[in-house]
Amino acid sequence: MAIGLIIIGDEILSGKRTDKHLPKVIELLAARGMQLGWAEYLGDDPARIIATLRRTLASGDIVFSTGGIGATPDDHTRQCAAAALGVPLALHPDAKEKIEERIADIARETGTEPKFSAADNLHRLKMGEFPQGAGIIPNPYNKIPGFSVAHQGTGAHYFVPGFPVMAWPMIEWVLDTVYPHLRHQTAWLEQSALVFGTMEATLTPMMEAVEAAFPLVKVFSLPSVGDADTRRHIELGVKGEPAQVTAAFARLVDGLNQLGAEYRPI
Repeated sequence: MAIGLIIIGDEILSGKRTDKHLPKVIELLAARGMQLGWAEYLGDDPARIIATLRRTLASGDIVFSTGGIGATPDDHTRQCAAAALGVPLALHPDAKEKIEERIADIARETGTEPKFSAADNLHRLKMGEFPQGAGIIPNPYNKIPGFSVAHQGTGAHYFVPGFPVMAWPMIEWVLDTVYPHLRHQTAWLEQSALVFGTMEATLTPMMEAVEAAFPLVKVFSLPSVGDADTRRHIELGVKGEPAQVTAAFARLVDGLNQLGAEYRPI
Protein backbone atom coordinates (compact mmCIF):
# COMPACT_ATOMS: atom_id res chain seq x y z
CA MET A 1 0.00 0.00 0.00
CA ALA A 2 1.45 3.35 -1.09
CA ILE A 3 0.30 6.94 -0.62
CA GLY A 4 -0.60 8.66 -3.88
CA LEU A 5 -1.58 12.16 -4.97
CA ILE A 6 -3.77 13.17 -7.92
CA ILE A 7 -3.78 16.87 -8.83
CA ILE A 8 -6.65 17.85 -11.14
CA GLY A 9 -7.09 21.05 -13.13
CA ASP A 10 -6.53 22.47 -16.60
CA GLU A 11 -5.07 25.57 -14.96
CA ILE A 12 -2.10 23.52 -13.70
CA LEU A 13 -1.35 21.93 -17.07
CA SER A 14 -1.71 25.23 -18.95
CA GLY A 15 0.57 27.08 -16.56
CA LYS A 16 -2.14 29.52 -15.48
CA ARG A 17 -1.59 28.28 -11.92
CA THR A 18 1.56 26.79 -10.40
CA ASP A 19 0.99 23.62 -8.42
CA LYS A 20 1.76 23.95 -4.73
CA HIS A 21 0.15 20.71 -3.58
CA LEU A 22 2.95 18.29 -4.45
CA PRO A 23 5.69 19.89 -2.29
CA LYS A 24 3.23 20.56 0.54
CA VAL A 25 1.90 17.00 0.65
CA ILE A 26 5.48 15.70 0.68
CA GLU A 27 6.15 18.06 3.61
CA LEU A 28 3.00 17.00 5.51
CA LEU A 29 3.87 13.34 5.09
CA ALA A 30 7.52 13.79 6.03
CA ALA A 31 6.50 15.52 9.27
CA ARG A 32 4.68 12.30 10.17
CA GLY A 33 7.43 9.92 9.10
CA MET A 34 5.53 9.00 5.93
CA GLN A 35 6.43 9.21 2.24
CA LEU A 36 4.63 9.89 -1.02
CA GLY A 37 4.75 6.88 -3.33
CA TRP A 38 3.46 8.46 -6.55
CA ALA A 39 1.74 11.53 -8.02
CA GLU A 40 -0.21 12.30 -11.21
CA TYR A 41 -1.47 15.48 -12.87
CA LEU A 42 -4.75 15.46 -14.80
CA GLY A 43 -6.66 18.08 -16.75
CA ASP A 44 -10.42 18.60 -16.52
CA ASP A 45 -11.12 15.69 -18.88
CA PRO A 46 -13.90 13.45 -17.48
CA ALA A 47 -12.93 10.38 -19.49
CA ARG A 48 -9.32 10.56 -18.34
CA ILE A 49 -10.30 11.26 -14.73
CA ILE A 50 -12.67 8.26 -14.70
CA ALA A 51 -10.04 5.96 -16.23
CA THR A 52 -7.41 7.13 -13.74
CA LEU A 53 -9.72 6.69 -10.76
CA ARG A 54 -10.75 3.21 -11.87
CA ARG A 55 -7.08 2.26 -11.94
CA THR A 56 -6.15 3.88 -8.64
CA LEU A 57 -9.29 2.63 -6.87
CA ALA A 58 -8.19 -0.90 -7.76
CA SER A 59 -4.72 -0.33 -6.33
CA GLY A 60 -5.51 -0.49 -2.63
CA ASP A 61 -3.42 2.67 -2.11
CA ILE A 62 -4.22 5.65 0.09
CA VAL A 63 -4.89 8.41 -2.45
CA PHE A 64 -5.46 12.16 -2.05
CA SER A 65 -7.10 14.01 -4.94
CA THR A 66 -7.18 17.81 -5.17
CA GLY A 67 -9.44 19.93 -7.36
CA GLY A 68 -12.66 19.71 -9.32
CA ILE A 69 -15.11 19.04 -6.49
CA GLY A 70 -17.08 22.28 -6.87
CA ALA A 71 -20.37 22.75 -8.73
CA THR A 72 -19.36 24.73 -11.82
CA PRO A 73 -19.31 23.25 -15.35
CA ASP A 74 -15.54 22.66 -15.25
CA ASP A 75 -15.75 20.64 -12.02
CA HIS A 76 -16.01 16.93 -12.79
CA THR A 77 -14.34 15.07 -9.95
CA ARG A 78 -17.43 14.18 -7.91
CA GLN A 79 -19.24 12.83 -10.97
CA CYS A 80 -16.13 10.99 -12.20
CA ALA A 81 -15.55 9.35 -8.83
CA ALA A 82 -19.15 8.09 -8.82
CA ALA A 83 -18.78 6.77 -12.38
CA ALA A 84 -15.49 5.05 -11.53
CA LEU A 85 -17.16 3.38 -8.54
CA GLY A 86 -20.32 2.51 -10.47
CA VAL A 87 -22.61 4.26 -7.99
CA PRO A 88 -24.90 7.32 -8.26
CA LEU A 89 -24.31 10.73 -6.75
CA ALA A 90 -26.38 11.44 -3.66
CA LEU A 91 -26.70 14.48 -1.40
CA HIS A 92 -24.85 13.53 1.78
CA PRO A 93 -26.95 14.56 4.82
CA ASP A 94 -23.93 15.76 6.81
CA ALA A 95 -22.65 17.71 3.82
CA LYS A 96 -26.11 19.30 3.41
CA GLU A 97 -26.00 20.37 7.05
CA LYS A 98 -22.54 21.91 6.71
CA ILE A 99 -23.39 23.73 3.47
CA GLU A 100 -26.56 25.15 5.03
CA GLU A 101 -24.48 26.31 7.99
CA ARG A 102 -22.27 28.13 5.50
CA ILE A 103 -25.32 29.68 3.81
CA ALA A 104 -26.53 30.89 7.21
CA ASP A 105 -23.09 32.30 8.02
CA ILE A 106 -23.05 34.29 4.78
CA ALA A 107 -26.54 35.64 5.44
CA ARG A 108 -25.57 36.65 8.97
CA GLU A 109 -22.47 38.45 7.69
CA THR A 110 -24.65 40.48 5.30
CA GLY A 111 -27.39 41.13 7.86
CA THR A 112 -30.07 39.13 6.01
CA GLU A 113 -32.12 36.01 6.63
CA PRO A 114 -30.90 32.84 4.93
CA LYS A 115 -33.10 31.70 2.05
CA PHE A 116 -32.32 28.01 1.75
CA SER A 117 -34.78 27.54 -1.11
CA ALA A 118 -33.24 30.29 -3.26
CA ALA A 119 -31.88 29.01 -6.59
CA ASP A 120 -28.27 29.87 -5.84
CA ASN A 121 -28.41 28.14 -2.45
CA LEU A 122 -30.01 25.05 -3.95
CA HIS A 123 -27.16 25.02 -6.45
CA ARG A 124 -24.65 25.22 -3.58
CA LEU A 125 -26.05 21.96 -2.24
CA LYS A 126 -24.68 20.21 -5.34
CA MET A 127 -21.27 20.55 -3.70
CA GLY A 128 -22.57 18.01 -1.16
CA GLU A 129 -23.53 15.44 -3.79
CA PHE A 130 -20.97 12.67 -3.42
CA PRO A 131 -20.74 9.05 -4.59
CA GLN A 132 -23.31 7.03 -2.69
CA GLY A 133 -21.77 5.63 0.49
CA ALA A 134 -19.04 8.29 0.74
CA GLY A 135 -17.86 9.85 3.99
CA ILE A 136 -17.16 13.54 4.45
CA ILE A 137 -13.93 15.42 5.19
CA PRO A 138 -14.44 18.56 7.32
CA ASN A 139 -13.36 21.87 5.82
CA PRO A 140 -12.23 24.32 8.55
CA TYR A 141 -12.06 27.22 6.10
CA ASN A 142 -15.66 27.52 4.87
CA LYS A 143 -17.39 24.33 6.13
CA ILE A 144 -18.06 22.92 2.64
CA PRO A 145 -16.70 19.38 2.98
CA GLY A 146 -14.71 17.09 0.81
CA PHE A 147 -15.44 13.39 0.61
CA SER A 148 -13.83 10.00 0.97
CA VAL A 149 -14.50 6.55 -0.46
CA ALA A 150 -13.11 3.23 0.75
CA HIS A 151 -12.08 0.53 -1.71
CA GLN A 152 -9.65 -2.37 -2.15
CA GLY A 153 -8.38 -3.74 1.17
CA THR A 154 -7.37 -0.97 3.54
CA GLY A 155 -7.01 1.74 0.89
CA ALA A 156 -9.19 4.79 0.40
CA HIS A 157 -9.46 7.92 -1.74
CA TYR A 158 -9.80 11.39 -0.21
CA PHE A 159 -11.12 14.22 -2.40
CA VAL A 160 -10.45 17.83 -1.37
CA PRO A 161 -10.75 21.24 -3.08
CA GLY A 162 -7.99 22.68 -5.21
CA PHE A 163 -7.55 25.71 -2.94
CA PRO A 164 -4.48 25.17 -0.71
CA VAL A 165 -6.05 27.08 2.20
CA MET A 166 -8.76 24.40 2.30
CA ALA A 167 -6.97 21.34 0.93
CA TRP A 168 -3.96 21.28 3.22
CA PRO A 169 -5.73 21.31 6.60
CA MET A 170 -8.21 18.76 5.22
CA ILE A 171 -5.36 16.44 4.22
CA GLU A 172 -3.79 16.92 7.65
CA TRP A 173 -7.11 16.01 9.26
CA VAL A 174 -7.20 12.76 7.29
CA LEU A 175 -3.62 11.88 8.19
CA ASP A 176 -4.07 12.63 11.89
CA THR A 177 -7.60 11.23 12.30
CA VAL A 178 -7.64 8.20 10.02
CA TYR A 179 -3.97 7.18 9.84
CA PRO A 180 -2.27 8.05 13.14
CA HIS A 181 -1.06 4.43 13.27
CA LEU A 182 1.05 5.01 10.15
CA ARG A 183 3.09 7.82 11.70
CA HIS A 184 6.80 6.95 11.88
CA GLN A 185 5.92 3.33 11.19
CA THR A 186 8.94 2.71 8.98
CA ALA A 187 12.45 3.68 10.06
CA TRP A 188 14.16 5.65 7.31
CA LEU A 189 17.59 7.16 6.80
CA GLU A 190 19.33 8.91 3.92
CA GLN A 191 23.02 9.65 3.54
CA SER A 192 24.80 11.21 0.57
CA ALA A 193 27.89 12.98 -0.68
CA LEU A 194 28.71 15.46 -3.43
CA VAL A 195 31.10 13.85 -5.89
CA PHE A 196 33.18 16.15 -8.12
CA GLY A 197 34.92 15.41 -11.41
CA THR A 198 33.65 11.84 -11.81
CA MET A 199 31.25 10.58 -14.49
CA GLU A 200 28.08 8.66 -13.62
CA ALA A 201 29.21 5.81 -15.86
CA THR A 202 32.28 5.41 -13.66
CA LEU A 203 30.15 5.26 -10.50
CA THR A 204 27.46 2.93 -11.87
CA PRO A 205 29.18 -0.44 -11.22
CA MET A 206 29.79 0.57 -7.61
CA MET A 207 26.16 1.67 -7.21
CA GLU A 208 24.89 -1.63 -8.62
CA ALA A 209 27.14 -3.60 -6.28
CA VAL A 210 25.91 -1.66 -3.24
CA GLU A 211 22.23 -2.20 -4.12
CA ALA A 212 22.88 -5.91 -4.64
CA ALA A 213 24.60 -6.19 -1.26
CA PHE A 214 21.99 -4.22 0.70
CA PRO A 215 18.44 -5.19 -0.38
CA LEU A 216 16.72 -2.71 1.97
CA VAL A 217 18.55 0.24 0.45
CA LYS A 218 18.10 2.30 -2.71
CA VAL A 219 21.10 4.00 -4.28
CA PHE A 220 20.52 7.35 -5.99
CA SER A 221 22.54 9.61 -8.26
CA LEU A 222 21.52 13.21 -8.89
CA PRO A 223 23.76 15.08 -11.37
CA SER A 224 23.92 18.88 -11.13
CA VAL A 225 25.47 21.49 -13.39
CA GLY A 226 26.28 23.46 -10.25
CA ASP A 227 25.61 27.06 -9.26
CA ALA A 228 27.41 30.12 -7.96
CA ASP A 229 28.39 28.29 -4.77
CA THR A 230 29.02 24.72 -5.94
CA ARG A 231 30.69 23.51 -9.12
CA ARG A 232 29.37 20.68 -11.31
CA HIS A 233 28.84 17.53 -9.24
CA ILE A 234 26.83 14.38 -8.61
CA GLU A 235 24.94 13.87 -5.37
CA LEU A 236 25.52 10.18 -4.69
CA GLY A 237 23.71 8.54 -1.82
CA VAL A 238 21.70 5.75 -0.26
CA LYS A 239 18.32 5.70 1.48
CA GLY A 240 16.22 3.13 3.28
CA GLU A 241 16.50 0.97 6.41
CA PRO A 242 18.85 2.83 8.80
CA ALA A 243 21.27 0.02 9.71
CA GLN A 244 21.71 -0.99 6.08
CA VAL A 245 22.03 2.65 4.98
CA THR A 246 24.90 3.20 7.40
CA ALA A 247 26.74 0.13 6.11
CA ALA A 248 25.89 0.87 2.46
CA PHE A 249 27.13 4.45 2.71
CA ALA A 250 30.38 3.26 4.23
CA ARG A 251 30.71 0.90 1.24
CA LEU A 252 30.08 3.83 -1.15
CA VAL A 253 32.69 5.97 0.58
CA ASP A 254 35.19 3.13 0.41
CA GLY A 255 34.44 2.78 -3.31
CA LEU A 256 34.94 6.50 -3.88
CA ASN A 257 38.27 6.33 -2.10
CA GLN A 258 39.36 3.42 -4.27
CA LEU A 259 38.44 5.45 -7.36
CA GLY A 260 40.41 8.40 -6.06
CA ALA A 261 37.28 10.55 -6.43
CA GLU A 262 36.93 13.98 -4.89
CA TYR A 263 33.83 14.07 -2.69
CA ARG A 264 32.25 15.85 0.26
CA PRO A 265 29.66 14.18 2.57
CA ILE A 266 26.53 16.28 3.13
